[in-house]
Amino acid sequence: MRIDGQARALANASADGQGGGRPDRLALAIALISAAALAYQLLLMRWLAIAHWYPFAVVIISLALLGHGGSGTWLSLWLRVCTPERLRADFESMFARCAWGFAMSAVLVLWLARAIPFNGLELVWNPRQLLWLSALYLVLAVPFFFAASCFGLAFARHGERIPRLYAADLLGAGVGALAALAMAYLPVERGLLLAALCGPVAAMLVAPQRRLVALALLITLALLPGHALAPRVNEFKSLSKALLLPGARVIDERRGPYGWLAVLESPRVPLRHAPGLSLGSSEELPAQLGLYTDGEGPSVITRHTGRAPQAWLGRMTSALPYRMRARGSVLVLGAGGGLEVLQALALGARTVDAVELDPQRLRLVRDDYADYSGQLYRDRRVRVHAAEPRAFARASRARYDLIVLVAGDSFAGSGAGVQAAAEQYALTVEALRDYLARLAPGGTLAITRWSKQPPRDELKLAATAIAALRGEGMAPGARLVAVRNWDASTWLVQHDRFAAPELAAMRAFADAQGFDPVFAPGLRSDQANRFHVPERPTLYAGVQALLSSRARDYLRDYRFAVAPARDDRPYFGDFFRWRSLPALWRLREQGSAVLLDSGYLLLVAALVQALPLALLLVLLPLRVLPRASSAAAMKFARARAGLYFLALGLGFMLVEIATLSRLTLLVGHPLLAASVGLAGFLICAGLGSAHAQRLLATSQASTDAAIVRRIRWAVHAIALGLLWQVVVFVVVHAYGAAWPVWLRAACGLAGIAPLAFAMGQPFPLGLARLARNAPAFVPWAWGLNGCASVVAAIAALLLAMAIGLRAALLVALALYAFAAWVWPPAVGPKCDRKDAARAADTGERRHLC
Repeated sequence: MRIDGQARALANASADGQGGGRPDRLALAIALISAAALAYQLLLMRWLAIAHWYPFAVVIISLALLGHGGSGTWLSLWLRVCTPERLRADFESMFARCAWGFAMSAVLVLWLARAIPFNGLELVWNPRQLLWLSALYLVLAVPFFFAASCFGLAFARHGERIPRLYAADLLGAGVGALAALAMAYLPVERGLLLAALCGPVAAMLVAPQRRLVALALLITLALLPGHALAPRVNEFKSLSKALLLPGARVIDERRGPYGWLAVLESPRVPLRHAPGLSLGSSEELPAQLGLYTDGEGPSVITRHTGRAPQAWLGRMTSALPYRMRARGSVLVLGAGGGLEVLQALALGARTVDAVELDPQRLRLVRDDYADYSGQLYRDRRVRVHAAEPRAFARASRARYDLIVLVAGDSFAGSGAGVQAAAEQYALTVEALRDYLARLAPGGTLAITRWSKQPPRDELKLAATAIAALRGEGMAPGARLVAVRNWDASTWLVQHDRFAAPELAAMRAFADAQGFDPVFAPGLRSDQANRFHVPERPTLYAGVQALLSSRARDYLRDYRFAVAPARDDRPYFGDFFRWRSLPALWRLREQGSAVLLDSGYLLLVAALVQALPLALLLVLLPLRVLPRASSAAAMKFARARAGLYFLALGLGFMLVEIATLSRLTLLVGHPLLAASVGLAGFLICAGLGSAHAQRLLATSQASTDAAIVRRIRWAVHAIALGLLWQVVVFVVVHAYGAAWPVWLRAACGLAGIAPLAFAMGQPFPLGLARLARNAPAFVPWAWGLNGCASVVAAIAALLLAMAIGLRAALLVALALYAFAAWVWPPAVGPKCDRKDAARAADTGERRHLC
């Protein structure tokens, strides 16, 4: 079939108005499907964060692109055998079927995803999990396939209305992002069902003659029991393990943008959450309620009557700063259920500022369980703040005798390495310097971390603290102290040198409670590791090495990655090193599987299976399209065009993933950053694409050379946009810490908008150039770009973890520059009419001009 002839016939059919009625309804239907697809994508991140862990968020972006790429392949193949008359006659029914397909698959895949026995923690010892991951990845892409098919059908049928329909698509995407935030307060399965309901509504708008079928589907979906689609909490998460206790049950739940919050009660076998509690403590702990976010935690609400003894609070490693000197004013960052606040009050603090990101947690302790907690958050000595902890520290002008940074991850999750790909901006060198700036003279920063063997978290924290002190121009050896128990360690950092009385108090406290000093000025090797003796004194020796002149060599040679975490590489939980993999893999059956960071390996596994799936679903079906001639020039030109679209797909996703990670620093939570960032990128890049299409309508931009010049102009604009984004993000981070979240998010969008607008132009300009010279290769280019995007969505995060976010952005800019260079304007004789006729039949031009 002649592709260009078909395109002209479709355009003429659209122009004459046949089958073109109800334009407003079609635009509204497109907006509904677009809103539903984006809301579904963002809510699916929350669903998978509960059922699995956070690293799945970036996988969702990849599988959404896989669905879009697969739909483009199907549509390009279907249009090759579909006459304009058939498309005109079948458009409404095909659109309705795709809308129904989105609705039904959006529900069905959740049920299937619940049934697929995938567990990311087993990837290190169970190769079958890679197959289950592939099945999960493929299944969850299906709703996005049907949604994208609706768009493609509408654009193919109503070519003259593409700008209007595209605008509806963009508006719907923006509404979908806002809707996902609003639906965060509902059970996530209910939010996903609401997104699915948009499918039948869109079908009724476009195909009113099939209203009864759509109405029946709408009613069926609305009546579905939500619990059948609710995510099953991973069996290795802390909440699942706590529910195994006899009599344990969830007594309360809250939902919001920061996740699903569950309150657990275990009356028969009481919770005992006291990190670093001395083994010599004989006092019975009071009852506690566990607070679990997306199944992980816990943070605890401790029963406090005001009469029960609280000596146990002074027998934890976190009591060290209070035992070394009096602490009048205390700042608790990440207060959660209030354990650290209760400890501060019990150990003599006069005032406590409790900062918590999630307002739902604060309300639970302050209002719902106020009597249980002894009115802890209503105590006149306590000031409660709902804010992002690091932003609060930057914005505050108060000075504190003690700043307590509460660890937010669980013992199990930390040990399994599930946070390897999660941004932890609270534990970077720059963050520690922010905290140190809020200390009063003689003030101390205290951080408690779970212990691992061999040491990872603690060594990385030590390296980060040492780098922060050196960044302040101070010698760290006299300003760092740490003690450890069998399960946790507490690290103290301060501006001033630790005085002799403080060090004597530290040693007396450690001796009394059976704790081992990890580091202190003047500490000898025979004074460490006396009570909890490891096979090798790795932690003590590691800290000594980090403080010595051989620190660089130690960081290079240690079996895990423990270099300081920085804002440019905020992955504090990433300890993976490829060179250690063979040895750990050989020892996995002897228990070394826990040393393989599952979060990092999950991303690698997702990348390994994304590549063949992308090739299978996006590229291989396109082989039925007309092939290039055997002329060497033709093959060379097609290769250049292929590299152009491949580079664009890789570059776009690199910029998007790195920007979403940087945006997390501004708004304080990765899912909020994903909602704001994806909406901004989609809308602004779409506007850029629409602008490129308007430029193509002008006579000045109609030549091949003019299009190439416009592409190169867009690449220059992308470079300026990247510079603008860096400036905006740095300024807002420096001066906007006290601003409300919505204002910081708006500033983030302002930083994204010019860049995304420019990034939206090279792809449609390249497609327009290809469509004019070799129309049959347009689906091939679309598939190639989709394949690159599917893979790049995961590879971008791995690259950022390896080289940093700024370096990843520079790599993306280099890819855009390569794209602008690799496909220059055609030279040589123009194709005459006879060549053009032959090209229409073969799908190519003589020189791909």
